[in-house]
Amino acid sequence: MGDMPEISGKLVKSIIRVVFHDRRLQYTEHQQLEGWKWNRPGDRLLDLDIPMSVGVIDIKTNPSQLNAVEILWDPGKHTSAFIQVHCISTEFTPRKHGGEKGVPFRIQVDTFKQAENEEYTDHLHSASCQIKVFKPKGADRKQKTDREKMEKRTAHEKEKYQPSYDTTILTECSPWPDTPAFVNNSPTPTPAFTSSPHTTYSIPDSNSSSPNHQGEGVSLTGGEQLHPSATIQETQQWLLKHRFSTYTRVFSNFSGTDLLKLTREDLVQICGPADGIRLYNALKTRAGHRYD
Repeated sequence: MGDMPEISGKLVKSIIRVVFHDRRLQYTEHQQLEGWKWNRPGDRLLDLDIPMSVGVIDIKTNPSQLNAVEILWDPGKHTSAFIQVHCISTEFTPRKHGGEKGVPFRIQVDTFKQAENEEYTDHLHSASCQIKVFKPKGADRKQKTDREKMEKRTAHEKEKYQPSYDTTILTECSPWPDTPAFVNNSPTPTPAFTSSPHTTYSIPDSNSSSPNHQGEGVSLTGGEQLHPSATIQETQQWLLKHRFSTYTRVFSNFSGTDLLKLTREDLVQICGPADGIRLYNALKTRAGHRYD
């Protein structure tokens, strides 16, 4: 990014966050993180290793955003941000008896430049990578197993895999939905950031796995039926009307089609057995047809 003339000699802001890589877990991210917070009071999922980091000018965290940290830095200078992930992949698996596969996480970095109002809200770049976090003994064992597997592969097979690097290689991706780039296009209040180091910033909550999208057309939720062409707002109204207000946040970016495409298993995993089955039955009996 240092080659971009519009940011030459200027600082940029990056929001680093650890999120779920699995789309189904993204739907229930808020509940998953609240459960982790309950079991680990006072802990954070993500921290910046300040002594190891280089070129980071300002660091901000928010007690209500345990999985994110914000930094200011100069893209024209050498900068390294070392992060500490304090949760392991098996903490979010159904069983905790050892030997679990563990869920993959994603480290995502969304970077912004200053807008005309001097707030860092103009999206510049987003990149991410997939990670898995294990306890030291488990990590050593997994690395040893992976090395042994790789040694047995032919040279042609090894070409399909990414080589090891001293630093993490991030791949360009779409911005995370609750970043300022999307907040400015929605009725949600603009995030307010403090100016002093090691203080807090506030990011509006969102549990979406994709950017906000707005539907068009007339109301199609008429009566008891949720129509596939229902907009996001109409889908929210349908959920409220049918006593699913607890899940309006989880489905905050779902249109009628999005909701109708979810299977019974999807809904049970997102809402739990009781409400998942209740929502599935409501959609099945009141919708014209389903999209399973």
